[in-house]
Amino acid sequence: MRHLLTLLFTAAPLLAHDFWLEPSVFLPHPGQVVSVRFRVGQDFLGDPVALDPSLVHQFVFAEGAARKPLVMRNGGDPAGYLRVENPGLVVIGYESEPSSLEMPAEKFNQYLKDEGLDSIAALRARRNQTGAPSHELFSRCAKSLLLVGPPSSASADRPLGFPLELVAERNPYTLRTGDDLPVRLTYQNRPLAGALVIAMNRLNPAEKQSARTGADGRVRFRLSKSGSWLIKAVHMIPAPAGAKADWASYWASLTFELPNT
Repeated sequence: MRHLLTLLFTAAPLLAHDFWLEPSVFLPHPGQVVSVRFRVGQDFLGDPVALDPSLVHQFVFAEGAARKPLVMRNGGDPAGYLRVENPGLVVIGYESEPSSLEMPAEKFNQYLKDEGLDSIAALRARRNQTGAPSHELFSRCAKSLLLVGPPSSASADRPLGFPLELVAERNPYTLRTGDDLPVRLTYQNRPLAGALVIAMNRLNPAEKQSARTGADGRVRFRLSKSGSWLIKAVHMIPAPAGAKADWASYWASLTFELPNT
């Protein structure tokens, strides 16, 4: 498996493991070129991550019925570019190949707690592994929503087929401050129940909202402030036989902007 520098996870005093897409503009006009940056960090504060072409499984955008690859900048920041053409909601998605990460027991246990991975913590306890370090294979499943032209409820987010995926079930650009956004979380294209989903606004990320998905994989968040939003979730399973790892995890994120209304 390909490796990503573990420095991104160990340099900060706390686990800085959130990953999201940060477009240069959320409200481009038709014909505009938009750059997309990779960010890794915590509390919606992140450092740039250069694009590693060996880690790209897909880096695409969906515009209307069309689905196209971004123009990638290998080793660069921004990671890629797209040109938007038609009015509507544009969905940008990045899915990575698995990367290897080793973590000491204390950090791994805190990570499980932060991401609500109680079932994995319980399984480690049953296996008498709570005090053991962990070897994990993790994959990124990040999305971002842009609006071109006037908002319309007929233009919606859509699944891109990622292993773990967050899908906004209302166009966030049609909402006002204080409205609810329903979000669905799927794993292998099926609703994922009992997963912790966290939402935060860039202006005040300390005021996180969190909820566990119901049997239908759905949660709702009150969009209490305008500006940029990040919604995220993590799902972990025991690594398959022969993977040379203890766990396989999938990290989903969704970014968009709530206009100032």
